[in-house]
Amino acid sequence: MTATDETPREEAPRDTPPVMGPLPKFTERFVRLIDIERHQIRTVKLTISDGRIAAIEDESEMDTEELPLALPGYVDAHVHIESSMLVPSEFARLAVVHGTVATVSDPHEIANVLGIPGIDFMIDNGRKVPFKFFFGAPSCVPATTFETAGAVIDARQIGELLQREEILYLSEMMNYPGVLARDPEVKAKLAHAAKLGKPIDGHAPGLRFDDAASYADAGITTDHECVSLDEAVDKIGCGMKILIREGSAAKNFDALFPLIKRFPGQVMFCSDDKHPDDLVRGHIDEMVRRSLARGAGLFDILQAACIEPVRHYKLPVGTLRLGDPADFQIIDRLSSFRTLETVIGGQIVARDGVPLFGSVPCAAINRFECQPTSPGDFVVPAQSELAARCGIEPEKRDALTDGNDAQTVRVRVIEAIDRSLLTGETKTTLPITSGIVRTDRDRDLLKLVIVNRYRPAPPAIAFIHGFGLRRGAIASSVSHDSHNILAVGGDDDEIAEAVNEVIRHRGGIVAIDAKAREALPLPIAGLMTAASGTEVAADYKRIDRFVKERLGSRLTAPFTTLSFMSLLVIPKLKLSDLGLFDCTTFKLVGR
Repeated sequence: MTATDETPREEAPRDTPPVMGPLPKFTERFVRLIDIERHQIRTVKLTISDGRIAAIEDESEMDTEELPLALPGYVDAHVHIESSMLVPSEFARLAVVHGTVATVSDPHEIANVLGIPGIDFMIDNGRKVPFKFFFGAPSCVPATTFETAGAVIDARQIGELLQREEILYLSEMMNYPGVLARDPEVKAKLAHAAKLGKPIDGHAPGLRFDDAASYADAGITTDHECVSLDEAVDKIGCGMKILIREGSAAKNFDALFPLIKRFPGQVMFCSDDKHPDDLVRGHIDEMVRRSLARGAGLFDILQAACIEPVRHYKLPVGTLRLGDPADFQIIDRLSSFRTLETVIGGQIVARDGVPLFGSVPCAAINRFECQPTSPGDFVVPAQSELAARCGIEPEKRDALTDGNDAQTVRVRVIEAIDRSLLTGETKTTLPITSGIVRTDRDRDLLKLVIVNRYRPAPPAIAFIHGFGLRRGAIASSVSHDSHNILAVGGDDDEIAEAVNEVIRHRGGIVAIDAKAREALPLPIAGLMTAASGTEVAADYKRIDRFVKERLGSRLTAPFTTLSFMSLLVIPKLKLSDLGLFDCTTFKLVGR
């Protein structure tokens, strides 16, 4: 009766021509209804009229062995659509084949690049397809005062956004130090949401005990950053609901799985950041199947996947009750939980792994104002103010005793952690030759750089361990949250070449070595493309394979991990365009 670990994955959505003309309608059918609220499965005749559930008639005498099952559609309770590298309309085409009917979407990424016009772009594009996108007002643009973004959204603008009917909530309040310190600007943003009765999303990695209680007392109702069960239980005790996240980089399902049984009704599922190749393979449906395989109760799982987001955010999404909007899915059987059809507003939007609506053309909007770089821009003299900002401790320089008069210098190094947004920190030595601090590929000590894409400025530089690049460099304009150009490599020439390739495309992800290069252009805000989702997924997979097989990275998702090396609101050591940043002290290093 439950999915197993051996259950095959659903096939990737095939990019076949969509149905021409109006989408087919779901009118009437006999199904086995999974009634989540009553904790029962029963045979019914399901009738749809004018996009709503018109009748649910019990048919207990029918032979039900071969009937498919009907259940509400899945809702991703927190996602940045931009992280899929797809515009909303194309994200929808991939998501619907997995039974997803709606997302609670934070347009924080594009807002950091383009401000409110970027939010408007997401809303307008999402309206062009039969999918339910629900956007919030980004609370932290920029995320901190220690970085340069392309826009600022202040408390006054937050108030204006929240008054719009299509803006349903205040997006993740990442500035938890500002909440705890009762910063006036932060308080004003929270007050706007409270006055309008709109939910406030949280983002408070590692916050515990009295601090977690104070954060929740400010009106913040959710958190998706828990990495341990104890932290999640602590926050539930403070009145917060926990979103179990399984994205492309941050994967917390295994740690938080016990919450499903212990705290039904207090848990939701989310992806947060989902790259296109992962979205092709699965979405919330993957979390449902994994939960079943590990023995969680069917109805508790579906409460998290289908019901709780609708209730918490007061979404106009149907949950298969009489009179509801007809938003649901048909699956084959409980043992495999494979989506056969997805229905939104009474229209069949996906069938047998194929989206039934087509792609939407859209013009690119962007902001990219930086000039090409040169290798000399990334040189770090050992005796310089720059060296201090890179985490180098000149007073700790030591002469080596290998007989060649080589020298080393002590340096703070960012530790990239696979499958996590957190980073560590270590201190080690790097060699100096001709007065210049060098990388050390043999010890996987590489250079991490950020180039400001909004105005001319010197690059910020740090040193990093964990990427494992034996050759070449990678670069991306997807760098949370300000989305400047972020690159990692062991050679200044290759780093400059990778950065310049991103600039040439006005956004994208790039991987290069001495003999080859791969690029995926992202011309919309330097974050997204309007190209076919399946094509983008294939391109992304090709570049990902290039980085792992040719350049040698050991990371599960190298570009996803790279993109979070500049996220200053998640500990411990990160890099902004203004320099190396210590998240524990919330200060720039060497200033």
